[in-house]
Amino acid sequence: MTTSTFLGGVPSGTQTDSVLTISILDAMNRALAHNLGVLNAEEQLDHARGTRWRELGALLPNINARVAETRQQISLDAYGFGSFGSAFAGIPTIVGPFNVFDARVYLSQSVLDFGAVNTARSEAHSVEAAAHAYQDAKDFVIWVAGTLYLQSLAASARVDSASAQQRTAQTLYDQALDLKQSGLVAGIDVLRSEVQLNVQTNRTTAAANDLEKAKLQLARVMGLPLGQNFTLDPALPELPRPDLTLEQAVERAYQTRADYQAALERVKAAEATRAAVVGDTLPALRVNADFGDIGLSPSDLHGTFSVTGAVQIPIFEGGRTRGRFLEADADLRSRRSQAEDLKASIYYEVRTAFLDLQATGDQLQVATKARDLASQQLTQSRDRFAAGVANTIEIVQAQEAVAVANEQYISALYGYDLAKGALIRGVGTAESTLRQILGGTR
Repeated sequence: MTTSTFLGGVPSGTQTDSVLTISILDAMNRALAHNLGVLNAEEQLDHARGTRWRELGALLPNINARVAETRQQISLDAYGFGSFGSAFAGIPTIVGPFNVFDARVYLSQSVLDFGAVNTARSEAHSVEAAAHAYQDAKDFVIWVAGTLYLQSLAASARVDSASAQQRTAQTLYDQALDLKQSGLVAGIDVLRSEVQLNVQTNRTTAAANDLEKAKLQLARVMGLPLGQNFTLDPALPELPRPDLTLEQAVERAYQTRADYQAALERVKAAEATRAAVVGDTLPALRVNADFGDIGLSPSDLHGTFSVTGAVQIPIFEGGRTRGRFLEADADLRSRRSQAEDLKASIYYEVRTAFLDLQATGDQLQVATKARDLASQQLTQSRDRFAAGVANTIEIVQAQEAVAVANEQYISALYGYDLAKGALIRGVGTAESTLRQILGGTR
């Protein structure tokens, strides 16, 4: 299943005119219920269960009943009795017509079949793998929904920041016009203020557009009705920083990551499939039996039965077994390689999350201080301009410093939460840990 599958969702419900307020927990719950990746994983689990039951049919008793009434006429000549001449003189060569009524139960049971036993065992491991894959899909979509929600909140914060800067630019432009009319500043200062106002207006428009696109992606993941308006809840619970060392986090990930457990189950399934191919080369014992009543009519029946035990011994199948063995052996090697690659991927994913967590934590501290300093710089520049001791170049530079500082603060603030969420996802406890932190249950 590709990552793009988890960016889709099945729209559910009816669009309303009211504007929904959706919290991050609501987004996760809706994604769990309607996300395409989760729904596909659930269907694959049901498919695996169906396949297992089908393979178990080779080991479980197969019982059938049959009721039949036949009217027939037989030519003894067709069976060679007419060729004996005088030995059957006086016996009609045509018998019938007559009725035959037969009511019978048939039983077929595999007593010893190593191939079927290992095939059923392989499918049992496949079911376990599908169950782990379903759990991994839920963990992953929680992380996807949370990430998109935080990105949407960051986009909303950028809109607020750009709007505030646009209002400041408008105020400065109006102030420059007043000062020019009073003869205190030159026309170039008004021009600079107008250029800066246009720049801030464009930034606000672009930020608003980015917010709407982020909300559209989030709405698709959640499976909201098409065209449903909604707003975000900016109140986020505090995500505690996981109290784990790198080695502890990696070890826990190997134990709890559902995708890794699914990979291990696929290895066991491939091993059982290979054993099934070997088992098909061994003798198999089956029992077939039937019991019923037969007679000329339902009122004239006699009980009959038969029991047959048969040993099937494969001798030569024209290379079919050899081909199946090569395929199973290659599949087993592939499954083992995939499991080892995933194990390494988990290590790098967790280590990357630790690096991001440390970096964004440090960046948040610096960005918070830088934002405050940039705000103070802009205030002082505006005061100096109003007093006539500075021109708009200083103000434009201060405004750009505020814009950069706000962007760095927003990136660090939400990036820090994203890093903590990525570490929780990397450890493999997204559903249990995040729900406990957010105080919700499904």
